[in-house]
Amino acid sequence: MRTKALVKRIIQQMLRDKRTLGLLFVAPLMILTLMYFLFNSNTATNLKVGVINVDKTIVSELEKNSITVKAYSNASNDTIVNDKLDGLLQMEKNKLILTLQNNDPTVSQMLKLKINQTIASVLTLKSGVAPHGLKPPSIEVNYVYGNSETTFFDIFSTILVGFFVFFFVFLISGIGLLRERTTGTLERLMSTPIKRWEVITGYLIGYGIFAVLQTLIIVTYAIKILNLTLVGSIWYVLLINLIVAFVALSLGILLSTFAASEFQMMQFIPIIIIPQIFFAGIFPVENMAKWLQVIAKIMPIYYCADALKSVMYKGLGFNAIKWDILVLAVFAAVFVILNIFALKKYRKL
Repeated sequence: MRTKALVKRIIQQMLRDKRTLGLLFVAPLMILTLMYFLFNSNTATNLKVGVINVDKTIVSELEKNSITVKAYSNASNDTIVNDKLDGLLQMEKNKLILTLQNNDPTVSQMLKLKINQTIASVLTLKSGVAPHGLKPPSIEVNYVYGNSETTFFDIFSTILVGFFVFFFVFLISGIGLLRERTTGTLERLMSTPIKRWEVITGYLIGYGIFAVLQTLIIVTYAIKILNLTLVGSIWYVLLINLIVAFVALSLGILLSTFAASEFQMMQFIPIIIIPQIFFAGIFPVENMAKWLQVIAKIMPIYYCADALKSVMYKGLGFNAIKWDILVLAVFAAVFVILNIFALKKYRKL
């Protein structure tokens, strides 16, 4: 009988908590639906290669292999990056030179394989005589970013640094302010003449100190101890992660005002945190459906990942990341303003 009473109480408690029921049954369906569209969207990679002084037979075969070919009279690594080419194939002194952008090592390997297959096909068509008298073909492979040993993890690891900073700062700040509410501290604070913006500023600075320390530890450990890829400046890496930590801090505090318990705060993770990792670089955003690309661009981690990849993997400077940093700063400012309005309901007149 006592067990029955306990079961009955738990059921009644869950039925009264509509938000928990919604997150329990709706959140998994949302994540599954998102994953369904991600895996079933048009993720076919459209390879694009530039050519200089390359035999027309090779160009024709490349196009038959569904590779977009663009002819140049001359080109450099900047051309590859600016024109968003996956690679540049050129004939120089009876030698084929392939320069891969290597923005995505998987794409680079695919392009390299297709070009090798194309040249083998051309040789077969010409009965063993290579174009421009080249027999057999000698292909020199160069890389704009990375090298032949670069793997997808070298890129994904840079994204993970920012993601872990975002995730743990979000969690700690959200639960921290929630505890302030549940213990009555926030309510007592709001009964004083203190202004709402002063409360938010205080919480942001207070939790922000620990967010900065956590960011420094994560970045330093990842680069110095785990020896993750770092081509650019570590100061830019710290700047990016500090800004994304501030975004996570302000977002965590904002969402904690809508949670009644730590359990409900944890339930925001599958809705707010998990979807962001899908748009951080695991799947090429440019190959997603248009509406998924729109969703990606309202995710803070999308801009964090892009900036970290630009600095840590590509070795680019501030000009390459300034817009990502600006967007992250806008996110933080919006969340801070929303926090100030959200605190209004805790002030008793």
